[in-house]
Amino acid sequence: PPGSVLPQPAAMEASPSLWHSYLGVILSRERQRMEHFQRAEDILLTLLESVHARDPRFLVDYARNLEAFEFSVCASEDAVTLEVPLRIDGDTLRVLARRSSPEHPAELSTCCLELCSPRAGLEDWTGAVDGMEHCLLPGKILQHLKELLVSAIVRCQRLFLLQPGDISAENLREDALELSLLIRGSWKPVRFNIVPVVRRQQEPLQLRGRRSGRGFPAGSLSRATEEAHFVPASPLGWSDPAPGMAPGTAFLGSGLVPDPVLLSPSPQMVLLWSTELFPSPEDWQDLEGSVYRLLVILLRCLATRHLPHFLNPEENLFQGAAPDLASLYHKVESFAWDPQRFLRFHFGLHGFSGSCQADRETRALLQLPTRDGSCWDTAYFDILLSQFQVFRIQDSARRSAASQLLARIRQEIPQQS
Repeated sequence: PPGSVLPQPAAMEASPSLWHSYLGVILSRERQRMEHFQRAEDILLTLLESVHARDPRFLVDYARNLEAFEFSVCASEDAVTLEVPLRIDGDTLRVLARRSSPEHPAELSTCCLELCSPRAGLEDWTGAVDGMEHCLLPGKILQHLKELLVSAIVRCQRLFLLQPGDISAENLREDALELSLLIRGSWKPVRFNIVPVVRRQQEPLQLRGRRSGRGFPAGSLSRATEEAHFVPASPLGWSDPAPGMAPGTAFLGSGLVPDPVLLSPSPQMVLLWSTELFPSPEDWQDLEGSVYRLLVILLRCLATRHLPHFLNPEENLFQGAAPDLASLYHKVESFAWDPQRFLRFHFGLHGFSGSCQADRETRALLQLPTRDGSCWDTAYFDILLSQFQVFRIQDSARRSAASQLLARIRQEIPQQS
């Protein structure tokens, strides 16, 4: 687009080979890390088998999605979440929404899972919530699972199924909605966060209009949304964070923004919107450009304090968020303009001036109010990519659309002195 600075040809030729080298190092390290995690997972599964033997209501998920697990391992810097399914027919439960308490208005809404009729074998997990007598209480389930885990550790060690030092349960004393275990791997302890989950079948999501599943393999969106996973949100309530969707925090793995605002489901939504807004294979040919496609979406959402839910665009996931979104915006912006300050490995990034100060036009573009939907489409984000010198799209139609939109937008941006 006119007025934007595109990378010089020499930089475009050199950059792919440098990023391929960078990617090769990552893949080499991740193969070793995967083997390390799998050894630690074997120890954890041995422990959970003992828990299941004591209480068959806690299941061991041997059929977990291997691809999702590997993605979680690669994306997680601190801990890996492992779901423990409950032997409960989720289809017999009534899901009733409940609002956050007045004491915690910023919390996400939760729901109650009520048994349609009292059932033998679940009495010790149920209680009264909001006037309903037979609701599953996450607090009771977590407490029971915690006691079983401690007992299972002792039993497995006595039977020499586990060696001394294989598992540390000291964090189980903490009152949390996930049970944290530190497990010895080959060279570094691995932290697993164990979460009980209730699975329930639901009607597969049917996207209408522009979001018709573009960017997803055929049938994958239906498979990913046909099962809801309810996890503890409080001692009394459950939540279903983006059903069936794997966490998408890989692009934050540099330690750039370890902020609670970007905990699930926000990174997932950024990844999902990227499949809608950048549909061409040309958009994802190199690592640098792929990261920036996520960054410009995140920057736009932080600048406007508005992140629409991919499945329900009328819902703003930043509604009621902590007031530090502005501080988080500046952190992400600093990374976008000078990534070398944040990356752990450097392979000669090209196309950057080295300045971490954004120019005025870019900031004005990011903060431009949305009026007719023109600031939430491919052409708008192509303009932002060109501002960061990572556009590199040869499609003449997309270049023309971005150029025309930029001309209209510049008429709305106040002239800077």
